[in-house]
Amino acid sequence: MEIKLSVDFDAYEDGVKLAPLIEELAQDAEKSQALTSLIIGDWGAAYEESAQEFLPTLIAASSHFPNLRKLFIGDMSYEECEVSWINQTNLGPLLAAYPQLESFIIKGSTDLALEPLEHARLQELTIICGGLPSTVLQSILKAKLPELRKLELYLGVDNYGFDGDLERDILPFLYENPFLKLTSLGLKDSELQDEIAIAAANAPVLQQLEELDLSEGTLTDKGGEALLNSEAVRSLKHLNLNYHYMSDSLVLKWRSSGVNVTLDDQQDLDDEWRYPSLTE
Repeated sequence: MEIKLSVDFDAYEDGVKLAPLIEELAQDAEKSQALTSLIIGDWGAAYEESAQEFLPTLIAASSHFPNLRKLFIGDMSYEECEVSWINQTNLGPLLAAYPQLESFIIKGSTDLALEPLEHARLQELTIICGGLPSTVLQSILKAKLPELRKLELYLGVDNYGFDGDLERDILPFLYENPFLKLTSLGLKDSELQDEIAIAAANAPVLQQLEELDLSEGTLTDKGGEALLNSEAVRSLKHLNLNYHYMSDSLVLKWRSSGVNVTLDDQQDLDDEWRYPSLTE
């Protein structure tokens, strides 16, 4: 069973809080036992109150949700709160409270931390944001996640929180991959997409990947050509290059390449200003 808990603006103005909704769900024996996927949406004023407002309650309720396998913190629309305005907190203790969790999705990166990032069963980690801080990237690089199969990171831009360094914070995912069971890697939504693509084209991690996701960024022919000329890339089951600035001629080469590649949402090549997809 999947349940979404959310507090819209009007309810929040009337005094409704998310923590009591979590407590109410925990006390419902039938629903809490059947719960396999919990989505935490807007907590009322995510642009001014952090996830810390309800986090202790969610941690304390963990014993009531023994079958929970998927947790999404911050699933809210643009109208509810722009992604760069979502105030997160240190979600590391939340993972520790749910040792049976397999999928963890986070939206928003303001004040986000993941310490400690250790989990024996987690298979999927996704962070959706307009700019991922280097501190979070370093936490992931140092994480102990032996069962991780899918890692999807929206890197974003500096105006919305990205302050990472390509060589220090991004390339280690390609050249020093710490996750031996990883089969799907997304390093996406970046204004460094060409540099990442060039580095990825012959990266050691490709030997274990089935899917590489370099979508939603400012990828041009420069990065696209490097990928197209890579034999290792051709061995992937799927390459996602959705939302890109590649030329029509290169798109045609991809379509005749035999590679299972997604190339939708081509952007205007004459546009003077080029942005990743999720930068508002």
